[in-house]
Parts: sequence; structure tokens; C-alpha cells
Amino acid sequence: LVLVHADEMAARAIAGRAFARIEVLDGIMSDHRATSELNRIALAPVGQWTPVSRELYEVLGHAAFAAAATDGVFDHTVGPLTRLWREAARTGQPITDSARAIARQAVDHRSVEVDSAGLAVRFLRPGMRLDLGAIAKGWILDDVARLLDTAGVRSMLLEAGGEVVTRGAPPGASGWVIAVETSRGDTLLSLTNGAVSTSASRAQLAPVTGGGHEGHVFRTTTGRGATDSPQITVIGDRAWMTDAFATAFALMPPEKRRGLAERLQLRIVEP
Repeated sequence: LVLVHADEMAARAIAGRAFARIEVLDGIMSDHRATSELNRIALAPVGQWTPVSRELYEVLGHAAFAAAATDGVFDHTVGPLTRLWREAARTGQPITDSARAIARQAVDHRSVEVDSAGLAVRFLRPGMRLDLGAIAKGWILDDVARLLDTAGVRSMLLEAGGEVVTRGAPPGASGWVIAVETSRGDTLLSLTNGAVSTSASRAQLAPVTGGGHEGHVFRTTTGRGATDSPQITVIGDRAWMTDAFATAFALMPPEKRRGLAERLQLRIVEP
């Protein structure tokens, strides 16, 4: 968190509240924490409604929108595959074909139902698990930006692992300057009120049978992690959108991602 404030002690106190909020939200949405609200949903029997917090309900709604808009290229039910990938990355042992096939049967964003009246979620397939790694960080930064704005901070830059949110500008500048790496060299962005997200399937790798590696961003049509997708940077108003669609656009042909970006009023920095 980079905050511009007239009173340093006040700014530190505000930042403390922001980090406390981040800790709460991570406890809700992290699939790395065994006791998170997200992981507790996976323990419920198939078809049983499980109450969720308003925060998780909102993120799941945005995730469903992204999944529908991309025809399932973005899929927040990819959890069974990512769990296998993490184990392969940790142990160096590739995912077996049989394990991958079983996991793929549990991946389908259309098999998650959300009850808006009761704030509850249920799965329609056995073995389903949610993975919000391609949207939660962005949503959390949006939420924290609202908290800071309410606290009177008008100029800020927030960053979390490839997601950036800006408000206002630093003293003496017209905007926050962000460098985006491309094949043509760095592209410099100057942003005041916006969000930037970058996705690259080659950022993290796990071994595959027969040699080679697979990335941590999965193509749900094959159940395999992509290694051939470009690094994509997306600029927009809200970080949950830039986060989710940067991931999806990296797996789409150029013409399709450009058309969808135009419809969603998002801007792409080409690789």
C-alpha cells in the first residue's frame, strides 16, 4: 500500500486497518487455508446449500459473470486441477492421466448454484472445489480502495501479486506511473483512477509426464496448464475485472480477446 496523506501517523493507522481487512478477506477466500470459508464449502455434500458471507457471495457472482462472458475459459471451479498442479510442483512428480481425468469431471462453472436470497452456495457435482486465484486479489484491492477512500485517503497505489489499483496521483504528478513489460520494451502507463492486472501462464511451472512442464493457468477443455499463452496486461476501472479477464484473455485467440475487451470496456496491453 502506498498512501499519500498529510499526517503520517494517521496514514499508518489507516494502513493498519487496511491490512487487517485484507487478512479477514484472505481467511474467507484463500484456497490455501484449510479453514477458509472457501474450503469449508467443499466439505458439504453434493446438492446441499451452504451459507456464505456477503463478501464471498459477491465474488462468486463476479466469477460467474466472467465464466459466462468467456464461455468457460475463465472457470472458478478449476480447484481440483490446481490442487493436483500444486502437488506436482511441490514433489516434482507429474500429474497422472487418471488423476487428471477424475479432476476434470469436477470442473464446470455451470454446476455451481448461488442463492441470492439466502446467501448460500451448492455444488451439483461431486469433488468440486473453488479456486478464486484469478479474481479474489483484484476484488480485495477494490474493497480496500473503498475502505481507504472512506478513511479520507484520496491518493493511493495498491499492489498484490500482479494486480494494481490506483486513485488520485502522487504529489507533483498527473498520475501513478506503472511499467508493463512487453516484447517491445516497457510500456509506461499513467493512471489516476483505475486498475491494471497482468497474467502469464509461464510464471509458475510443474513437470508433466514425458518431460516438459505445464503452467498454473489451466485450459479447462484439456485439463492441462498452458505454457504457450502470452503475457497479457489488462487495464480497466475495477480490479476484479482486470484480474479475471487478464487470465482469460491469455488463453484466447487475439481476435476473440480484443472483441470481448471492447465490449467490456477494457484495454489490453499487447505482449
